[in-house]
Amino acid sequence: MDSEFEHQLQKLRDKIGSKTPHQQQHAAMLLAVEETITEQKAAVEPASYFAALLTLMEQQSGSGSNALSNAIIFLLSVVLPHVSASMLRAKFTTMMAVLSQSLDLASADVALLRSVISCLETVLLAQDASSWRQPIAQGTLRSLMQLSTDSKPKIRKRAQEAVSSLLSRPPPPTAIHPAAHIASQFVLEMLANAKADPQAAMHTLQLVKQTEMLWPADEFEGLCAALMQLPRLNTPYVATLAFQALETVFASAGESLDEDQFRDLLISVIDLKPNSSDSATSEAWLNIIQKGYIAYAQISAEACFQSLPDLIDLVLPDIELGKSSTRDAATRCVWALIRECIPDSKLGSDGVQAIIKVLAGGLSYRYRESWALVFLLIAALFQRLGKFAHPSMDAVAKEVANMRMEPEFQFKDEADAVLGAAIRAVGPQVFLEILPLNLDGGQSQDNVGRAWLLPLMKSHIRNAPLGYFVSTMLPLADKLSVQSQQFVSQNRELEAKIYNALSQQVWALLSGFCNVPVDILDSFTVGFAERLANEILEVPATRSAICGALQTLLTAVHALAHTESANGPITQQQALAAEMHLARFAPDYLAQLFNVFALSPGNGRGYLMDTITAFLAVITPGEVNATFAKVCAMLDQALKSHKPPTAAELTEQYLEAHPPPTAHTMTDLAIVMAPYLDTEHAQMLVRAAFVLANQSEDAMLQKKGYKALSRLAAQSAESPARQLIESVMTEQLIPMLIESAGSVGAGSRRDRLMLISALARNLADDQLHFIPAMLSEAIMGTKEANERARNVAFETLLVMGRRMGQGGVIHMATVGGDTGMAAEQDANIVEFFKMTAAGLAAQTPHMVSATIAAISRTLFEFHEQLDVQFIIELMSTVLMFVVNNNREISKSSLGFVKVIAVVLPKDVLLPHLDEIVPSICKWSHEYKNQMRLKCRHILDRLARRLGLDAVAKAMPEEHQKLIINMRKREQRLQRAKENGGAQQSTNGDSAQAKTVAAAATAAGKQSFGSAFEDIIYGSESEFEDSEDEQPGSMKKRNDRAKKNKGGRQVESGDATRAGAWIKEDTDGPLDFLDRSAFTHFSTIDPAMAATAKARRARSEPKVRNGKFVFDDEEEDERKAKAAAKAAAEAVPDGASVPDASEDYYLQSLTSKEGFYRTANQKIKFHKRKAGDSDEEMGIASDNEGGVPKPSVAKKGKGNAGTVYGREFRSKKAQGDVKHGNVDPYAYVPLNPKTMKKGAIAIKGNSKKDKRTRGVKG
Repeated sequence: MDSEFEHQLQKLRDKIGSKTPHQQQHAAMLLAVEETITEQKAAVEPASYFAALLTLMEQQSGSGSNALSNAIIFLLSVVLPHVSASMLRAKFTTMMAVLSQSLDLASADVALLRSVISCLETVLLAQDASSWRQPIAQGTLRSLMQLSTDSKPKIRKRAQEAVSSLLSRPPPPTAIHPAAHIASQFVLEMLANAKADPQAAMHTLQLVKQTEMLWPADEFEGLCAALMQLPRLNTPYVATLAFQALETVFASAGESLDEDQFRDLLISVIDLKPNSSDSATSEAWLNIIQKGYIAYAQISAEACFQSLPDLIDLVLPDIELGKSSTRDAATRCVWALIRECIPDSKLGSDGVQAIIKVLAGGLSYRYRESWALVFLLIAALFQRLGKFAHPSMDAVAKEVANMRMEPEFQFKDEADAVLGAAIRAVGPQVFLEILPLNLDGGQSQDNVGRAWLLPLMKSHIRNAPLGYFVSTMLPLADKLSVQSQQFVSQNRELEAKIYNALSQQVWALLSGFCNVPVDILDSFTVGFAERLANEILEVPATRSAICGALQTLLTAVHALAHTESANGPITQQQALAAEMHLARFAPDYLAQLFNVFALSPGNGRGYLMDTITAFLAVITPGEVNATFAKVCAMLDQALKSHKPPTAAELTEQYLEAHPPPTAHTMTDLAIVMAPYLDTEHAQMLVRAAFVLANQSEDAMLQKKGYKALSRLAAQSAESPARQLIESVMTEQLIPMLIESAGSVGAGSRRDRLMLISALARNLADDQLHFIPAMLSEAIMGTKEANERARNVAFETLLVMGRRMGQGGVIHMATVGGDTGMAAEQDANIVEFFKMTAAGLAAQTPHMVSATIAAISRTLFEFHEQLDVQFIIELMSTVLMFVVNNNREISKSSLGFVKVIAVVLPKDVLLPHLDEIVPSICKWSHEYKNQMRLKCRHILDRLARRLGLDAVAKAMPEEHQKLIINMRKREQRLQRAKENGGAQQSTNGDSAQAKTVAAAATAAGKQSFGSAFEDIIYGSESEFEDSEDEQPGSMKKRNDRAKKNKGGRQVESGDATRAGAWIKEDTDGPLDFLDRSAFTHFSTIDPAMAATAKARRARSEPKVRNGKFVFDDEEEDERKAKAAAKAAAEAVPDGASVPDASEDYYLQSLTSKEGFYRTANQKIKFHKRKAGDSDEEMGIASDNEGGVPKPSVAKKGKGNAGTVYGREFRSKKAQGDVKHGNVDPYAYVPLNPKTMKKGAIAIKGNSKKDKRTRGVKG
C-alpha cells in the first residue's frame, strides 16, 4: 500500500479520541470499514476501501442519515485519488448517481459539499473523451461551475479549483477539452449579466483567471470581446480582474486567432489603457501588453516590430508617473518587449532608431526620479543590439557618460551598468572611439579626461581582440609609466603616483582581453610573450595583473579545447590550435614563474601558484616529468642543509618580508605537479613525502609531506599516481601512518586526516585493519580548534563508516593493542559503532566528548541502517553522560540529544521521554555556554514532534513552570500568526506582503551548510529575542501597535511626490539651458543634508597632540537647548522666534567670542576657558535693561577662586580624561584656604565632584 495513503489513514485513525464529533465519526467509520475488509479477508489496498465505501454509500442513499453519509463521502474523497483510473471509469455512472444526491445546496453543509466536489473532481479527471460526451458528465461540470460562483467562499474556492483542474487537463489525445464549449458558454452568460450581477461576474473572472486552457476558436473572439467590455463599467475591481483574466486568455490566443484578429484585439486592449494612478489596473494592463505582444511576435514578428516604438512611447510615462509597483511593472513590460520583440533581422533597421529615440527621451529631467529604471532599459537595449548598437546608440552612451561625470549625480552605479553593457555590446575598441580616455594631459572642454572608465572596463571586457591591447593599450601603459618616472625625477610625488596608478589600471585590462580572444594565434606573438615575462620578473606592481590574465587565458582555452560546445566564441578546433600555440611558451614561463615564486614571500604568492598550475595543464607530460626531476633534485639538496625555522622566523612580520626556505618552496612546486606525474616520478614524490612526514622538528615540512601523499591518493583510479599509492599502501603507507601517529604536529592534522580519508575510501578487504587503527585519531580530530580540520575529521568518520558498511573481515591481530580480542571481526556498520563507542570508556573528558560528537554525526548519517534495539542501547548509554558534571561532556551529550530528537522515529523516542527530559532539565537553569538555551531548544523540538502534553508528563514537578512558559509562547505565536493572516487579508497589496513576510522569515533562519549542522547549531536564535523579553520593550511595541491601529501603511511610491530644491552656486545664477543643470536639482532638502553632514563631521575624531579627540554630542545638544531656552524666555509674548541660523543675538551670548554691554554701554567680551559652560559663566538678565552680563564670583571662605580639575571631568565614562593635557592626578596646586586640618578637599564643578579623604601624617 502507498506510504502516503497509509499516512493519511493513520492521521484519521488518531482522531478517534478527538473532541470534535465529526472527526470522531470519520475515524469510527474508517475503523469499521477496515474491520469489514479484515473479516472478508480482502487485500488491504485502496480498491478494497473504495468498494466498501461505495457499498455503504448505496445502502445509506435512502436512509436519511446525514452523519453517516458525510463520513462516507469524506472517506471517499481521501481514498479516490489512490484508486486506479480504470476502476473509476468502470464505476463512473454509479458514482455520479450517488454523489449527485449530495449536491443539494439548500440542505448540505460546507464540509459535505467540499468533500463531494473533491470526489467529483477525482472521478471526472479519470474519464476519457467519450465519457465527457455523456450528459451526466456535462451536467456535473455545469453544477461545479455554478458552485464556483456560490456566495460561500470555501465552497466557491474549492469548486473553482476543481473546474480549473478539469479544464486545464483535457483527456488525451485531445488538446482542447471536450467540455470547453460548455465552460465558454457559461462564462459568456455570466459576463453578459455583469452589470446586473457584478458579484457573480467577479467570481467568474476569478475562475477564468486561474484556468489555463485552450478556449474554442469559434468562441474565443466573443470571450475576448466580453472581457474587453468589462473595464468600461467603471468598477475598479471588475476591471482589474478582467485584465488579469485577459492575461490568462492570451496564453492560447496564438492558436485561436489569426494575425488580423490578434492585431485588432491588441488595439482594443491599448485603447483601454487605465490611468497611471490606478496601480492595480495598470499592472494588470501592462502584464497583458507584455504577454500579448510577445505572443504577437511569434505570429508576425515584422508587424509586431513595426508597432514597437509607439507602444514603448505609450508605456514609458508609466515609469514616470505611476506608483512604485506600476513603475516596476512598466519597466518589466518594456524590458520584455526589447528582449523578445526585436527580431535579429531588424537590429540595424530604422525601427530600432525610433526605439532608441523614445528611450533617449527618458534621460530628460522629466524622468529624474525614474532614471534608475530608464538606465536599466537602456542597458537591456545595448545588450539586445550588440554590435549593431554602434553608431545608433553613440549619442546615448555619451549622454550617460556626461551625466555620470557630474560630481553629485545620484545614479552612478546605474550609469556604470549602462556603460558596462555598451562595452560588452560594441567592444572596447569602438567604445573608446566613442568615449576616449584622454589621458595625455589635455583637459579642455572637448577633450575631457575619463580615467574613471578604466576600472569599469576591467569588469566588462569579454571576447575582445587581444591585438587591440597590444597595439593601443600597451603603448598607453608605457607612456603613462614614463610620465610617472619623469615626475619622480622632478620630485612631483603626487603626479607620479597618479600616473603610476593609471598605468597599473591599464595593465589590469589585460585580464579582460585574455578572456577567450579570437586572435590568439595572431596577437600572442613571441615579442608580446617576452614582454609579459619581463614584466613578471622585473615589475612587482603589475605582476599579479599579468599572472591573472595568463591564468584566465589558459584556463578558458583549455576548457574550450576539451569541451564540445557550439556556443563558445571560438570552435573546439580553434581552441585546440590556441592551446598548442600557448604550450610553446609554457617552459619559459614556468622557469620565470619558478624563480619569482622562490623569491616571493609565502603569504603573497598564491596567484603565482595558480598561474603555474594553469601552465602545467597545457604542456606535455614529458615536460612536466622533466621539470619535476629538476625540482626533486633541488629539494634533496635543500633538505640536506635545511634547518628548522626559529621562533623569530615564524613571526608574521618576518614571513611578510622574507621568502620561505628553499625546501618549503621546492615541496610546494613538487606538490602542484603531482597530478601530472607518471609512475616513476610519482614514486620519487612518495619517497620524498615519507621523508617529509617524519620531519617532526619542522611542522610545515611535515604538513607538506602529508599534503603530497593526499594529493596523490585523491587522483582517479586510472592515474599512475593512484595505482602507485595502492601498491605501497599495505606494506609502506599504512604502517608509516600507524607508527607516526604520536609525532604529528597540530598544523599537520588536517592534511593527515585528508590522507586517511582518501585511503579509507578505497580500502581492500585485507586492509580493513586500517580503520580501527586510525579511528581514534579521526575521533579526536572532531575537537580540533580549526574548523576545516573538524570538517575533515567528520568526513573521515563517514568515509570509514561507509567502507565498514560494505562488509569484509578485520584482522585485529594486525591492529595490535588488546590481545584478548577476537582474531577476526566482521566489518559492518554495527561493528563500526561499537568501535566508536569504545571511546566512551576513556579517562579524559576530551576524548569522551569527542566520542559523543562522533557518535552523533555518524548516527545522523547511518541511523536508517541500524537496528532499533541497537539505537536504543546506544541512546541509553550516551544519555548517562548528559548529567555529567563536566561541561565539555555534557555539551556534546546535549548535541546527541538534539540528533535523536530529530532522526529517531516517534514510536522509538516516545517511551524514553521519562529518561531524556529529566536529564536535560539539569542544565535548564545554567546560563554559562548557553546551556539553558540549548535545553530550551531541545525541549521545543521534542514538543513539536511528540506533543507538548507528552513532554509535560515527563517533566519533573520542579520544572513545570517551563512547560507553562512554552505553552504561553506557543499560544502567543499562534495569535500572532492569526493576526498576521487577518491583517494580510485586509491589505490590498497582499502579494507584496507575502513577499516581505517570506523575506523576513528567510532572514530569520540561518543555514549552516549541512543538515547535521542545522540540527546542532540551528534554530537557537529564535529564543534569544523572545525567551526573556523585557516588559518595557513589550510595552513600547504595544504602544506602537496601538498608535498605528486603524491607519494604513503607505508605500513611498503612494505618497505625494516631494518637491525639488535648487542648489545655489556662488558663481552666479543657474543656467537652465546648460546640459549639466540637472545636477543642481535635488529631491533632498539641502538644510537636512547639511545637518546630517555636520553630524557626521562631529562624529569623526580629531587629532590633537597625536591623540584622537571625540566631540561630546550630548554636551553640545545640552548647550544648544539651554541657549534656545534662554532666547525663548527673552522674546516677548506674541513675538516671532527667529531661525537659529540667523539669531545673531543668541550667538553673541553663547559663542566663545561673544560680548555684552554694561550699563554704561561699554563692550565686554566673555572670558571663557576650556570646559566652561553657560551656567558657569553666570549669564543672567539684568534687572534694569534686560542685558545679560556675567556674574562676578564672590571669593570667600566657601569659594577660593579658580576651581581646578574641571577640564578632566568625563561626560559619559566613569573616570577622568585628558583632552590633550597633562595627567589628571598631577600638577594640581593646593590652596591653603581650602585645606582643613586632617583633610584635603578638591572642589569640582558640582556637589558630585567633591571628594574628601583623610591625610595620615
